[in-house]
Parts: sequence; C-alpha cells; structure tokens
Amino acid sequence: MNLDRRTIWRVWLPWVACLWGLGWLFQSGPGPHGPARFIGLLLGLTGLAGVFLSRHTLGRSFSVAPKATALVTSGIYSRIRNPIYVSGVIFLVGLALVVWKPHLLIVLLVLIPMQIFRARREAAVLEAKFGDAYREYRKRTWF
Repeated sequence: MNLDRRTIWRVWLPWVACLWGLGWLFQSGPGPHGPARFIGLLLGLTGLAGVFLSRHTLGRSFSVAPKATALVTSGIYSRIRNPIYVSGVIFLVGLALVVWKPHLLIVLLVLIPMQIFRARREAAVLEAKFGDAYREYRKRTWF
C-alpha cells in the first residue's frame, strides 16, 4: 500500500480514530458490561474491518458520488457488491450494543433504505459503463 500523506489522512487516521473511539466506548461508555457489550465490540470491530478492507480494495476508485472509474471485483468485492454499506450496518449494530442503546437501531430503518437506494444508483452507473461485465459480476455477488 502506498503510504503517501493523502492515504494516511484519508484511510489510516480515520481507521485509528474509529478503533480508539470504539475501544474507549467499550471500556468507559454507558451501559452494563456484559455479554451483549462484548458481542457489540466484536460486531463493531467486524464492521470497521469491513469498511477499511472495502475502502482499501477500492483504492482510487472510491468516490462519494457514483462514478464508474473501474469495475472492482477482487477481494471482498468478489462476494459483496456494496461491502461498505453492509459493513457500516454491522458497525452500527455493534455500536448500539456497546453503548447499550438498542433504540439506536431505529436509525437502521432510515439508513438501510437509503443504502439500497444508493446501491441501485451506483449499479445503474456501473451497468451503463461496463454493461455485460457488470451484469455477470452482479449475478455472482450479493447486494
């Protein structure tokens, strides 16, 4: 991996900050320190790892707005078309358990439909650019 200044600011510092924040919440945050909190930590770490791995795999193809710079089908993208969205939901479930605020899961009622909408927009852009290659990729992957 290229460790230029931009990569450090865009990828590594947010990753370290998220890990530190999740660790701090696990140790010092509100709520009981029981099995649900530990499961939340595991889900939170899994979600963060998925976001990081997805972002790393995308490399320069990552963008906030849908663009079709490259069809990334390797790594985690060989199984899941939108692993950042899936991993983000896993992270949020874990975070809600760590801070023992299950009512925060209501956010998922808004977030999941938004992510589905975004994924469909991205799929349309990718299909328009990559055609049959994208349609084949879509057949062998989930979400």
